[in-house]
Amino acid sequence: MNPASSKPVSARVLDAAIAWQLSLDSGSDSSLAREEFAQWHAADEEHARAWRQLGMLDARFSIATGPARVALLQSREGLRRRVRQLGSGLASVMLVIGLALFTGERYLPVDYWLADHRTATGEQRTLRLADGTLINLNTHSALDVRFDETQRRIVLQEGEILIETGHNDARPFIVETRDGQMRALGTRFVVRREDHGTRLSVLQSAVAARPQTRPDEQVLHEGQQVLMRRDGLGPLLATNAATDAWTRGMLVVDNARLEDLIHELGRYRPGHLGVDPGIADLRITGSFPLHNTDLALTALLPTLPVQIEKHTPWWVNVVAKADPQP
Repeated sequence: MNPASSKPVSARVLDAAIAWQLSLDSGSDSSLAREEFAQWHAADEEHARAWRQLGMLDARFSIATGPARVALLQSREGLRRRVRQLGSGLASVMLVIGLALFTGERYLPVDYWLADHRTATGEQRTLRLADGTLINLNTHSALDVRFDETQRRIVLQEGEILIETGHNDARPFIVETRDGQMRALGTRFVVRREDHGTRLSVLQSAVAARPQTRPDEQVLHEGQQVLMRRDGLGPLLATNAATDAWTRGMLVVDNARLEDLIHELGRYRPGHLGVDPGIADLRITGSFPLHNTDLALTALLPTLPVQIEKHTPWWVNVVAKADPQP
């Protein structure tokens, strides 16, 4: 295998490739759709690599009517449902391993599937642990609960959680990610795994953060946030007043770039949600519903010179508003 062909692709690009395969395999694709797919495929080397890797996974599970092929051709949530239906047999194990091997850790890692608790794209859940701790899981999140006699440990494998720790337990409460550990000091806080680290936002009390390769902790207090990498902490910043708005089903932004808003909304829906680079720097302020991202996109129209291009339910772009015809 060519090393370049096996290089991991981003989750968003792989989502787009899956969305195109869903569209083209549906039997209802038009010549316009095929032309748009060709343009997408040629637009970026990563697009072509994702498409090749999708084909390699198909070849790896060569029985065209088998469960792995069927699962692959579904949306991400459908894919997860199919894996659950397959159970603990060899087919499900091979599917999970195959997905992890060909996409790398950034997309559907094995740890996500094996986690104690997880949410699908667009899903949110609330857990109450044995010690009284409440945990809100955001979209596409996964965690393991590791309580023993000496400590309460949560391992965040993917996504974002809000934690309200139980107070009637003397054992330390620790949240762990690949970037380090966060020790709660009687508190309410948000932990989010990002591409370049783990973001910690303290909403009440304080949290002691220790990067993976550092021996010392740094205490963050209420109203502070930081990006933690394995080798250190970034600068301390003020938390956003709407940091936990997602727990109420809303995305709240203040003078945000349109591209950043679209990227965030894209976390809550399967498939591709993109924005034309020519309008990426437009600014927007407002509140947007996360449980109906189509409605959130429609809310852009009265305030920005944009329009929504919806090719399939899995392929949506925000583009500049066309000039009216004379």
